[in-house]
Amino acid sequence: MKIHAYKYQGAGNDFVILDNRNNEYNLTPEQVKLLCDRRFGVGADGMMLLGKSDEYDFSMRSFNADGYEGSMCGNGGRCLVAFAAHRGIKKFDFNAIDGFHTAQVLEFTPYRCIVKLKMKDLEACDKYSENAYFLNTGSPHYVEFVEDVANYPVDEKGKYWRYHKDFEGGTNVNFVEIEENCINVRTYERGVEAETYACGTGVTASSIATYLYSPSKGFADKQQVAVCPNGGKCEDVELLKYDIHALGDDLQVNFKYNKSSKAFTDVYLTGPATFVFECDIEIA
Repeated sequence: MKIHAYKYQGAGNDFVILDNRNNEYNLTPEQVKLLCDRRFGVGADGMMLLGKSDEYDFSMRSFNADGYEGSMCGNGGRCLVAFAAHRGIKKFDFNAIDGFHTAQVLEFTPYRCIVKLKMKDLEACDKYSENAYFLNTGSPHYVEFVEDVANYPVDEKGKYWRYHKDFEGGTNVNFVEIEENCINVRTYERGVEAETYACGTGVTASSIATYLYSPSKGFADKQQVAVCPNGGKCEDVELLKYDIHALGDDLQVNFKYNKSSKAFTDVYLTGPATFVFECDIEIA
């Protein structure tokens, strides 16, 4: 089978992308794994399919490097939006495995876009231990706060928590160091089974967990407003912005936190999505 593939990366988190709006590709897990192989294929952390949607502008399917369809991928979603923009698509409402998403292309060039992607709202965040949380931002994430994350044994500790018995089906694993006005994040991703240069749902989870763990620092900006829905009782809402340093590039997460409902809403992930190359590849 001959495949015309595109490669994109978002903060070093790289993906094979296929335009499947004509339903041309129905790949097996073995074929997806081969495409993602860094020696015998294109090489990537995962694969994205741009598909048709009866309800929205397009659809997204996400596959891990192990060949199997995965949960929501934030950087993959941003790369897919950039790919759609490069294909001439002007609106970016789409459905993914975790439901509806929308995005904006804040900056556009033929090779690089800045994409702001709306993530899922979050109503539950479990405190796992004194310095760790477990939450689902489209994908499950264990978030642990550490010191000197640059020298932390991410591979060793990531493997331990990735398969921990407390997390049925496994989890992604994030290690976070909080600074005064930003956070540093390293992520061990399930499905890749290794540390990646960045993880979109991971930095989203890390930002929300940081707010709960250390509400007085780590954020780049915080504002408090009163929201009075339909003229009813006013509620205190905080508007948060976090700047995140990942291995591959810097990202930004914004969200609202309702102090009454304890809900995180209007969650957005923003950062670069860059075209790397396109190629034809023959696979069995």
